[in-house]
Amino acid sequence: MELFDKNTRMTDLIHSNYLLLPVINRFGVRLGFGDMTVGDICADKGIDMNFFLAIVNAFHNHEYFPEEELRAFSSVLIIDYLRKSHLDFIQVRIPKIEFLLSRLVANSASDDLKVIQTFYNKYKEELIAHINDEEENAFPYVLELQKAYDLNIRPLPESVRNYSIQSFEKEHTNVDEKLFDLKNIIIKYLKPNYNDHDCNEFLFELFQFERDLQDHARIEDKILVPKVMDIEKAIKNG
Repeated sequence: MELFDKNTRMTDLIHSNYLLLPVINRFGVRLGFGDMTVGDICADKGIDMNFFLAIVNAFHNHEYFPEEELRAFSSVLIIDYLRKSHLDFIQVRIPKIEFLLSRLVANSASDDLKVIQTFYNKYKEELIAHINDEEENAFPYVLELQKAYDLNIRPLPESVRNYSIQSFEKEHTNVDEKLFDLKNIIIKYLKPNYNDHDCNEFLFELFQFERDLQDHARIEDKILVPKVMDIEKAIKNG
């Protein structure tokens, strides 16, 4: 699978993989870019082009994941992207899934869909709790740690001294496993008393959301956590 570079036209990028639309939106890039290239758009929007390309290529091609390159970027840049992903999940993706599931339940005669709806609601609660933990605890800690490291602030702020990214790592449950379970229940055990179109559209959205969550988790687990652990080692033991 090809990789995009600074000379790739944004139009060609979207034609190559329309699933990149929400990804580029998180960088503030919207449609109507004519024949502008990735380099043109990044210069126009003040976007770090190398970070943009690393993210879109990693999402586009799962065999491509430049860990060393991504770890070289600022924690501030990484967290800004992760937070915009969270906003997209909460404001767009989750409400859409809920709407599609409610429509599927309403237009079907299968009682087991109500069980699936209950399963989804529990999954959603766990996912929202996970996102809130990152937003309220992990991300502020990382930003404060990065600031202390960059400015050589001593003594360390109390919020930094009393926390560790390992705490985040221990609580960082793999919520995508439950999403896989939800899809599997529908595919394997759903009784054939449902609307085909509604069910397919719901499943399509679950598959896309699952992939987005997996890419999100890869950035956190493979890039952010190891990067912060290196900073912790340097700043706390140095």
